[in-house]
Amino acid sequence: MTGKDLRIVFMGTPDFAVASLRALVENGYNVVGVITAADKPAGRGKKLAESAVKKYAFEQRLKVLQPEKLKNPDFIAELKEFKADLQVVVAFRMLPEIVWNMPKFGTFNLHGSLLPQYRGAAPLNWAVINGETKTGVTTFLLDKEIDTGKILFKKEIEIGEDDTVGDIHDRLVGIGANLVLETVDAIADNKIQPIPQENLIAEGEIKHAPKIFREDCKIDWNKNAGEIRNLIRGLSPFPAAWSNLINRETGAEIQTKIYFARTVSVEKSGNPGIIETDGKNYLNVACKNGWLQITDLQISGKKRMKTEDFLRGFQQIEDYFFK
Repeated sequence: MTGKDLRIVFMGTPDFAVASLRALVENGYNVVGVITAADKPAGRGKKLAESAVKKYAFEQRLKVLQPEKLKNPDFIAELKEFKADLQVVVAFRMLPEIVWNMPKFGTFNLHGSLLPQYRGAAPLNWAVINGETKTGVTTFLLDKEIDTGKILFKKEIEIGEDDTVGDIHDRLVGIGANLVLETVDAIADNKIQPIPQENLIAEGEIKHAPKIFREDCKIDWNKNAGEIRNLIRGLSPFPAAWSNLINRETGAEIQTKIYFARTVSVEKSGNPGIIETDGKNYLNVACKNGWLQITDLQISGKKRMKTEDFLRGFQQIEDYFFK
């Protein structure tokens, strides 16, 4: 038996998942159904927006289900009708056992980390934020607890000094899609040797990757420059690290997203958040133990821009500081 002989149900929602679904479809695998998130209001007009996976699935004339609740009896009945041999999950929701245990070959997930490290909703972000030098993707069999199932395969990549989470995401999209195909083929050919994650855990080693909220993205300029720089890289381009530009005299605040910054040597010292600039070409901000030079930013109501363009249109920047 080969992977192309299996009846596959695919579950996923964002762009990252589309690459894996596309790889299955365009390489002739038998995707009999797609499960994705329900349409949600988005934008100023609050029009219902379809997930990236749904859009691609419709283009390929695949059967799509969008359950609100994964334990709903009607959804379970529809899922059973697919008669899936295997379910593939990429960037979806936590599944109840009645769903992941349904196919005879089970369900595997593609996760954006080197498990057992960085279990959770935002593994790529936290790997960069924490200053890791490597990350990757892992396929594993689903189990009762989130991201804890037996490992099937891994692919590792390096995180460069200037890489943002967007850079890492883009590199892993294709790598992850290829790993999905490799895993499907190995399962069909009975060439898997699942490894319990407990076998790979040393005491005190586990790092987690919880969902990122707005306050997690706020820059604390009292931290070390390297730590702040990693936060900025780990949140760029989305959801983006932010800070407020404060006018010394009026107290007016301008929320500012910062997409990239470099450490820079500045002879004078300054309190955290203080700005040092020539008003034309560079914008340095003092941290606890050094300075960062901001190169890409976006102030509220404007588009993302290079620092030079920002300074050209922003008058009296010397009257402001970051907080």
